[in-house]
Amino acid sequence: MNFLQAILMGIVQGLSEFLPISSSGHLVFTSNFYKVFKGIEIVQHSNEEIFFDIMLHFGTLIAVLIFFRKEIAEILKALWCGIKTKDFSDKNAKLGLYIILGTVLTIVVAYPLEKVAEKLVYSPAIVGILLVITGIVLFYSEYRSKRMATKTDLDLKSSILIGLAQGIAALPGFSRSGWTIATGLFNGLDRLTAARYSFLLSIPIILGASMVYPFIKIDLHEALTYNWYAIAVGTLVSGLVGYLCIKYFIKFVARFSLAIFGYYCVVVGILTAVFFTLFA
Repeated sequence: MNFLQAILMGIVQGLSEFLPISSSGHLVFTSNFYKVFKGIEIVQHSNEEIFFDIMLHFGTLIAVLIFFRKEIAEILKALWCGIKTKDFSDKNAKLGLYIILGTVLTIVVAYPLEKVAEKLVYSPAIVGILLVITGIVLFYSEYRSKRMATKTDLDLKSSILIGLAQGIAALPGFSRSGWTIATGLFNGLDRLTAARYSFLLSIPIILGASMVYPFIKIDLHEALTYNWYAIAVGTLVSGLVGYLCIKYFIKFVARFSLAIFGYYCVVVGILTAVFFTLFA
């Protein structure tokens, strides 16, 4: 792990976490492209690299927390009031309950996929194919949403399906934001509502992974050998880029089609699948 690699992967994570193009997939591509060009075996995926991936996600988590700080405070306040009064009719209280429900469903789906997701880190060609599928999902969501009446309020059905979609997106190549926003569009949500809920729903999962993973899978003695300066720089870069990405993607998705990201996913997915099939 060096500073150039850390900065590059921080930029990739900051951009791809919130754009519907699969951050985990792009981290797999970036890491393995680096290894191919350096002549390193792809199977050599160290604990430091895995931990670094977690910290990159933590950087983008901080970006979400800062950007949505007012909404988060309102949701927590409404939830607390709902608990005290046993009345969750408030819009923000309902949103908080939907986030909790979506998070639980995400864990139910994602946990059995954990081993598969870890193996895919060593199979970038397959991840490329999954990215193509993400592109197709984005195309279909645009096609379907144009033929449906849109709604601005999240409902129980949408929260359940979006939570399940986020769980499926545990597989690298399946974009978390892409699948969750697309699922919202499938169910008639307007673009802005689907995108905002997608970002808010990411908070508990990324927070949980960032806090739990280091304690259960990191050898403290081995961790002393990590390049902590590079990890810190990469985390900071991912947070800064992520914040800017949220700011401008929210404006983009409210006005424009996701089809451009669908084309991107299909083209990049095919190219990376072919590259790693031929040269890795």
